[in-house]
Amino acid sequence: METSREARPTSGRRSRWALAGFATAVFVAAAIGGLGVQGTTDEYASLRQPGWAPPSWLFGPVWTVLYALIALAGWLVWRRVGFSPALWAWTAQLVLNAIWTPLFFGAGRYGLAFAEIVVMWLAIGLTVALFARVSRVATALLLPYWAWVTFAAALNLAIWRLNT
Repeated sequence: METSREARPTSGRRSRWALAGFATAVFVAAAIGGLGVQGTTDEYASLRQPGWAPPSWLFGPVWTVLYALIALAGWLVWRRVGFSPALWAWTAQLVLNAIWTPLFFGAGRYGLAFAEIVVMWLAIGLTVALFARVSRVATALLLPYWAWVTFAAALNLAIWRLNT
């Protein structure tokens, strides 16, 4: 009978392929988001925004870093416990992440996007709590993401209120 330590997929070629898989999953979520913002730069610029809204050029670099952290965090947890409830939560928050951008930018449904980002925020919180049981490093890697989504939710709410 294997012990949980022996069953852990922690090293070697399988681990590298898993890291590539986590990176691919995050890339797909980002690509869906990228499709949701194509051709919306002028529309976004025309929205009334709070004075504290960052310039639109900042979103790309921030999300690039955050997506790398999300992928690495998921992979670190996978290395410790395999595909577990923590990674189901990770997957759920990533799906919600992919949905938000098309709702906000593509459909212009700011209220629905706000409701969705609140659910995403809760899913990230659950992921953080579950990751904390497995890896402090993975948990720490998700905290900037959770902070940014907190900020994005506030910005979403402000834009919704200013443009209705």
